[in-house]
Amino acid sequence: MGLVYSTSMVLMRGALRLFGDWQVEGREYVPPKGPLLVVSNHQSNMDPPLLSASIPRRVNFMAKRGLFHNPVASHMLKAYGAFPLNPNGGDLAAIRLSTQLLSQDAAMVIFPEGTRSPGAMRKAIPGIALVALRSGAPILPVGITGTERIGPIWQVAIPKGEFRVRIGQPFSIPPMEGRMGREQLEAITTMIMDRVAALLPQSYRGVYALKGKSPSLEIESMERGNGST
Repeated sequence: MGLVYSTSMVLMRGALRLFGDWQVEGREYVPPKGPLLVVSNHQSNMDPPLLSASIPRRVNFMAKRGLFHNPVASHMLKAYGAFPLNPNGGDLAAIRLSTQLLSQDAAMVIFPEGTRSPGAMRKAIPGIALVALRSGAPILPVGITGTERIGPIWQVAIPKGEFRVRIGQPFSIPPMEGRMGREQLEAITTMIMDRVAALLPQSYRGVYALKGKSPSLEIESMERGNGST
């Protein structure tokens, strides 16, 4: 797993137990091996280490490109499983790297909102749909609450508060034929984010407050439309 990653996990789990009230629900849903696309809401800088501590296998992350300018920080971030992402969400290289990692049976964490949205979800960037379609990897939805109260970066090392990580059952996007237009990608993105929102209290769901059909029914409808069985 790597010395830096393993040491970081031990320290983070210890800090969460010592300073905070940390609970994880649904660890049994995490596949122990194989490609896995982990999708979560994003409220603070604490979310990546919290997910790493909560998911029982090594995970990889996208991080803002500016964090890699310092050589020492860059080395540590890469050892931790992070790689740079263009903050405007248009970085096709990051999408290609994500699909490459997934093709190697890695677990890849993506925060589709593209930036922190404390307290309420905001509209996600459709890049998550491209990664899901190109990789064909199972998607693991995760809902995080409590981290919106974490402010400066030093508070991540002393995580005081009540933190809840709720892991849902993995699901897959049925294969799609032909070129995907923006409307189709946005529809797939919304369906994925609805799965995340379903794991959160109503007050956290923001633009994804669930209405009408459930995410499960939307997947079934997509599968029927593509002739899947």
